[in-house]
Amino acid sequence: MAPARNTMFAKNLTLFRRTKALESQIDDFLNKLSQSALVFRRAVDIYLAEGATAEFEEKLSQVNELESQADKLRRSVETQLYAQTLIPESRGDVLGLIENLDSVLNLCEGGLWAFSIEKPDIPAEFHADYRALTEQVVNTVESLVLASRAFFRNIEAVPDHMHKVMFYEKEADKVSTKLKKAIFATDLPLSHKAHLRNFVEHIDNPADKSEDVADRLAIYTIKRTV
Repeated sequence: MAPARNTMFAKNLTLFRRTKALESQIDDFLNKLSQSALVFRRAVDIYLAEGATAEFEEKLSQVNELESQADKLRRSVETQLYAQTLIPESRGDVLGLIENLDSVLNLCEGGLWAFSIEKPDIPAEFHADYRALTEQVVNTVESLVLASRAFFRNIEAVPDHMHKVMFYEKEADKVSTKLKKAIFATDLPLSHKAHLRNFVEHIDNPADKSEDVADRLAIYTIKRTV
């Protein structure tokens, strides 16, 4: 019985055995999410160094475009899964994963829009911690992208990346908490403190959502391997 189960498991390592076009689109979608996280990091760094400059706005436009492209890919994947009745046994999980990954990208975009619209006045003493938080958030998103790729290509490798999602999200939480405490320990007006706290959360939100998506991905992975 064991060899038969091993054979079945081996067949499940790659979800899309005869749907290369769909696999390519999902890969492209994951690329958009990864690129958005990297641009998000660069945009925050630019804002901290120079404010809402033309270069910052260009990075925001770049993330906007990536989000638009990702939405088109998501809708195309959804259409193919239903119209062509592909992978019916995993269709719901794939759709749920794609939709939740898309929400991570939306949070990256939304955070940058908040910087552009509200233009927070962030004292230089906090810049290093805002950058450190952004770094851990991007690491979390990147690890989620790798875990998601593994789900489609080689499910055995999912745990290799999942633990990193949790690790980096916890590191982001530590920096976030430290930064909030430092902000509220100052003599700044309460309204300014609250504004700075809000931008800690704008930066941290993609990591929090990535952890939620990773929890779902863990369930999807178990369902495919039992």
